[in-house]
Parts: sequence; structure tokens; C-alpha cells
Amino acid sequence: MRTAAELAEMATSFEDDLTPLAQAAQATVMTRQGIPQEHLRRPEATRVFVVANQKGGVGKTTSTVNLAAALTQLGQRVLVIDLDPQGNASTALNIEHHRGVASTYDALVEGVPLDEIAVMCPEINGLYVVPATIDLAGAEIELVSVVAREGRLKKAIHAHPRVGTREEVGEDRFDYVLIDCPPSLGLLTLNALVAAAEMLIPIQAEYYALEGLGQLLNTVDMVRAHLNQELAVSTILLTMYDGRTRLAAGVAAEVREHFGDQVLNTAIPRSVRVSEAPSYAQTVMTYDPTSPGALSYLEAAREIVARGSLGA
Repeated sequence: MRTAAELAEMATSFEDDLTPLAQAAQATVMTRQGIPQEHLRRPEATRVFVVANQKGGVGKTTSTVNLAAALTQLGQRVLVIDLDPQGNASTALNIEHHRGVASTYDALVEGVPLDEIAVMCPEINGLYVVPATIDLAGAEIELVSVVAREGRLKKAIHAHPRVGTREEVGEDRFDYVLIDCPPSLGLLTLNALVAAAEMLIPIQAEYYALEGLGQLLNTVDMVRAHLNQELAVSTILLTMYDGRTRLAAGVAAEVREHFGDQVLNTAIPRSVRVSEAPSYAQTVMTYDPTSPGALSYLEAAREIVARGSLGA
């Protein structure tokens, strides 16, 4: 009788002969050992995403950490920047973020280089995190009098030695930078919008989730007009989707009709496992790699990589 670890090691020799149970065991072992399950084409330059939605509870932080973990499983190199004073992304990725830990506050206010702050996620090899501490709550006040305060994060990201094109940085570059924002449109979120070239908006498949979307898009238009012409809403992800209800189907249809190809084909279903994972300081990708939520985030990440390849 073979163990799950032995199955993972022998995957290349008899992968097609594995039973569904053995495939699930293999996926679990590979994920927890930090072995990429696929190696998709890497982008020619670092793609910087801001993950934002001023409405709380739409799966913004959940999507950030799980997409980051999924991208790493697909052979991509990822940096997560936690820009929310609550530090929920840091919690889910098992990164210390108590007061006194070097964090995004130090980068924004004190000018500490990001490469001195970023730490690798202990659960996922190749995934790095810049944590957030409660100190970040005071950053908006402290930055009010700072010159070019809206561009502090952009400057910090582009100064990172692993951010750039293949020609500039080489094969050790980050492929994706994901910035997790607080549920507001304050100075922290503004810094993220100025720093990023692409925007990912998680939208809960419920009516209220659509109400604040217009305000968010107006803010994006203002940022594009005055601070960051490169910013584009490239990706919209439907979250907490319940295919059993007409409401979810109606919201999804309305979002797809309005935004078209910007909406990923994959929708993230409501999942108890996705909700449980942070309480164990994990993403669902490592907590239960074969759950519907984990498989959906993996497919969404695959779409994001594929779309980047088509645009390259």
C-alpha cells in the first residue's frame, strides 16, 4: 500500500492511472509541501493588482490570499501587500502582524524598503507577504502633510529589486503583486490605486453588492484622470455564489452584461471550508486543496494567468 507522499513522488510515472481519491491525496500533499501542481507561462513583467471594493464582506481579503496561493501553485512568484490595518490577509497567510513587527506602515510612513519587510509564507514556498499592523490605522493622518503622499506605495513597490521586467530583473522577479485594501476609499486605498496597473474587484452575488460599485468606478476614473493613467479594471470576480438561488444568477447575469469580458468565467461558490481556513491561519488552498472553493480559486487564478498571456 502506497502512502500519499509516495503517490505525489510518483505522479509523473502513473498520473493517468490514479483514482480520484489518490489524485486528491496527491494534490493535498503537493500543496502542503509547496510543490507547484502546474507551471504556467510567467508574464514578461511584474503584474501589480489592487484588490479593492469599499463594501465590506464581499470576499476581498479572502480572494486576495487564495488567489495568491493559487497563483503560487501554478508556478508563479507572488508578493502580497496587506494594506488593511485589521491585518486579515496576514492572519490567513500565518504571518506575524502584532505591534512592533515591520509592516506596510514602515514602508509608507518611514520609507523602509519593502524587501526588508517582506517575509515568506511558512505554508507556501515562493509566496511573500508584507504584513499590516494596527499602526497602519494612523498612517492616513500621518501622511496628510507628506509631499506626494498618494504615490508612496508605488514608489516602494517599484524600488523592490524583484519587481520589473524580465530584462531588468531577471528570472527571480515577482510575477504578481496583490495589494489587499481596507473596505474604504481613503488614502490607503488611493495609494494602492496609484501603485497598480490592474484592478481586481470581488463582487458578492447579492443585490447590495452592486449598489456601491458605481462610486468605486467613479473613484477609479478620477485616479486614472489625475494620478495613474495606466490603471484599468481588468478583472471582476463573482464571490459567494449560490447557484441554487435566482438572485445569484440574476446578479451574475447583470454583472456579465455590464462588464463583459472583464468578468472571470469562474465564480467562487459559498463554501464552509473557505470560511474555516483563516481560523487555522491558512488559505483554503492549503487547508482543503480539493474543496470546491479551493478548486474554484485555482481555476480563477488560471484564468488570470491565461488572460495575461493573451495580452502579452
